[in-house]
Order: sequence, then structure tokens, then C-alpha cells
Amino acid sequence: MDNAQAPDNSPSKGPGRLIYIGIGLLALALGTIGWVMPFIPTTPFYLLTAFCFGKSSHRLHTWFLSTKLYKRHLESYVERRSMTVSTKISAIVSLTVFMGISFYLMSTVPVGRAVLAVVWLVHVLYFMFRVKTARR
Repeated sequence: MDNAQAPDNSPSKGPGRLIYIGIGLLALALGTIGWVMPFIPTTPFYLLTAFCFGKSSHRLHTWFLSTKLYKRHLESYVERRSMTVSTKISAIVSLTVFMGISFYLMSTVPVGRAVLAVVWLVHVLYFMFRVKTARR
């Protein structure tokens, strides 16, 4: 008789739990910083936050999934691998504004400007062509 069981998705116990909480909090901080500094990706850090909180604490995981931040920016992406047009436009506009400010401030660093321009272009192309557009 086979004693195979379904994988255990309950939170970790002991030191592993604390490591997941620590990584989740760090990812949350970096994702939030990424809102202001567009060269830091927000979505992957928030996805990591959801994963780590899911592995470490039902309470933290439930809290994170109930935040406006998650619902506005990640929920449709996590559930359907897509974003609404308004979310895409919001991401591209905020990315353009903050990278534009950075581009302006780097007027004496041509290599930095070139890197910013490439990063901006890759982000815009990614949102336009790789992320599906959802209908609410």
C-alpha cells in the first residue's frame, strides 16, 4: 500500500518560519521601494512576499492578500497572469515619470542614461507585449 500524501502547504515551523518571515519582510520593503525607484522591480518582490508569508504565517499571508496594494497590482496577475489596461497604463506612466526624473538627474552620466533608457524600454515592451490584458 502506497503512503503517498498530498504536499503539505501549511506554514513552516521553527527557524525556517523565521527565515521565511524575514525574507518576506525584506521583499515587501524592496517592492515598496520599487514603487519610487523604477529600476527595482515591484511585482517580483511582492510575489516573493506572498510566497514567503504563505510559507511562514497564515496571519501575514491573509493580511498581505487583503491589502489594496496586492489587490490593485498583483491579484489579476497572480490569478490570470494578466493586468487590466488601467493597471498597465498606471505602471507604464509611473515608470516613465520616475525614470524620466532619474534620466534628467543623470545629465552628466551618459552611460547611466543609456542604461536607464534600455531598462525603461524593456519594461514598457514587457508590459505591452508579454503581460496579457485582462477585462476586469
